[in-house]
Amino acid sequence: MTETTQKDRILDAALAHVPFDGWSETTFRAAIADAGVADALARALFPRGGVDLALAYHARGDAEMVARLAAMDLSSMRFRDRIALAVRTRLELADRELVRRGTTLFALPQHAADGAKALWGTTDKIWTALGDTSTDLNWYTKRGTLTAVYGATVLYWLGDGSLDHQASWDFLDRRIDQVMQFEKFKAGLAENPLGKALKNGPFKILERVRAPRMPDDLPGRHLF
Repeated sequence: MTETTQKDRILDAALAHVPFDGWSETTFRAAIADAGVADALARALFPRGGVDLALAYHARGDAEMVARLAAMDLSSMRFRDRIALAVRTRLELADRELVRRGTTLFALPQHAADGAKALWGTTDKIWTALGDTSTDLNWYTKRGTLTAVYGATVLYWLGDGSLDHQASWDFLDRRIDQVMQFEKFKAGLAENPLGKALKNGPFKILERVRAPRMPDDLPGRHLF
């Protein structure tokens, strides 16, 4: 049995326990027992127990989202609609109670960095899946902006009681529209004298910024 199979067995076993015990050591021990995996092997696969289980659950959702987007024909859609579809697809793949428990876990100071990396990792995968090839400062601004939109939408979605989460999708559309308005403002700024001065001055330095190479197996890249 491969390492990946073993990890999947443990994660699958954990999902039934998370709504009751969170992404915790209690859940991890129960998952090990249910999966029938040796304790030493399980702890080698998930060194931090529940935290690594939560990140593995998120990584699985990211992979499923990428696969679904790859199977869709998005060529006729506006780009802002492609982004909205990607975020909605990602959330529809998640279990709300498991996400709620994960949000609680990553709100803890000792795990906040994992949560931030996870959110960034999701938005990175969305932009990459939609064909983004930027390598300069835009690589950061695109992901930073979408991370804020995605994070706010997750929090709204967690408390949404509307039919088919329609209120969440409307909220998402409003956030994206606000971002698009800002993009129009930036485009206009580039055409006026002040904008041109900034572009040839301070912004010229920022153009030299290059996106980092981020391997897919970087720990904690992946959140609900």
